Amino acid sequence: MKDISEDHAPRQRWLGLMAKAPKGRVAALLDAAVTRPAFTWLRAPEVGSTMVRARAGATGAPFNLGEVTVTRCALTLATGEVGHAYIQGRNKADAEAVAVVDALMQTPQTATVQANVLDVLDAEQAAKRDARAAKAAATKVDFFTLVRGED
Repeated sequence: MKDISEDHAPRQRWLGLMAKAPKGRVAALLDAAVTRPAFTWLRAPEVGSTMVRARAGATGAPFNLGEVTVTRCALTLATGEVGHAYIQGRNKADAEAVAVVDALMQTPQTATVQANVLDVLDAEQAAKRDARAAKAAATKVDFFTLVRGED
């Protein structure tokens, strides 16, 4: 097994990116980029639920908002890298694809997977954010006060 790095930020970023991807998108990009490697399951895909917590106004005391359905799995490649996946919904194939990408990002194929899967997802999500921001900006109202000359 590989040593665990103390810097988890890059892995958190790519797992978060894939967790927000549309249904089937990670699997399609992965299959177009590389041949899926052989692996064994550490935990086969399973569907469950998790509690979502929130804060009023993003600053108040946390409270339980409700439950959301998630699919999780873990696998290990023949070379020893371990991949994990937690995605929203009940799609076991998507969870498997996310776990394979997670494991491949720890191999010499990192550059290929980064360019053909993660960078594409990042660009798509950025375009979606920009479109939403442009739509919101179109409804912006500027308020101003006219100063009367009597003061």
